[in-house]
Amino acid sequence: MRKHMRGFTLMELMIVVVIVGILAVIAYPSYQQYMARAKRTEAKSALMQIAALQERFYLTNNIYTNDMTELGFDVSDNFETDSGTYKVDVSGASANGFTAVADLIDTGADEYGKCRQFTIDGNMTKTSLPDTDCWGKTR
Repeated sequence: MRKHMRGFTLMELMIVVVIVGILAVIAYPSYQQYMARAKRTEAKSALMQIAALQERFYLTNNIYTNDMTELGFDVSDNFETDSGTYKVDVSGASANGFTAVADLIDTGADEYGKCRQFTIDGNMTKTSLPDTDCWGKTR
């Protein structure tokens, strides 16, 4: 009497490996783009928070500040976003306005290069470089 053998053949396993490999090649770039969008959103959020804190500081002191500790942060000069992708700094603060900038810390990934720098000022003017429409697009 012959026993029934159970299991997979080598050919079946190789087909599964090829299919998984194709799916990974398709999914990984989408994942990288998703992460880049999330980190850009994080930088924009940090700048919006700084702008709101600057307005609060101005209402109390009639001047904006370059000192991040006066805005309630743990650092005196600049800080990085939670992911460590963007360095955020406030400069040019006076009684007339301020400028907050989020600069990309070089990651070597092309996905982040589309929006290397975000800027917001005391007039709530939002700019970005090198792509000038990074504030409005989720990309």
